[in-house]
Amino acid sequence: MTERTGVSDGSPWEELAGYRRAVRQGPRIWVSGTTGHVGDEGDLGGTGAQTRRALERALGAVERLGGRRADVVRSRVYLTPDADWEEAARVHGELLGAVAPANTMLFVHALIGDGLLVEVELDAELPQPDERTEGAEGAH
Repeated sequence: MTERTGVSDGSPWEELAGYRRAVRQGPRIWVSGTTGHVGDEGDLGGTGAQTRRALERALGAVERLGGRRADVVRSRVYLTPDADWEEAARVHGELLGAVAPANTMLFVHALIGDGLLVEVELDAELPQPDERTEGAEGAH
């Protein structure tokens, strides 16, 4: 059986709900639904700021488990009705456009947490060591 490892980013929800920010098993990494909310920071900003923070947190979890941005094969972006989908798409394009993962972006009724507009999930597939190539695509 392939070893399974997970990483936490200190969210109080992780212990309460019994999950990890991300889990890796073999060459696959799954990142839990991630928002741009970090701690008790007051105003969370608009759709673009929340999308950027959420994707950066999710990408950080991928990296902590040995992956790279270029390993992301699927992204999901959940937006509340008050979110600006075009702004979320623009930020997604800035951070993941060179990788161009499969993507789903949709509106949901609401997210859990006051002021949250955006939640993202990422899936990554790590290549075998001899498959990794250095290059501009997905470079940090």
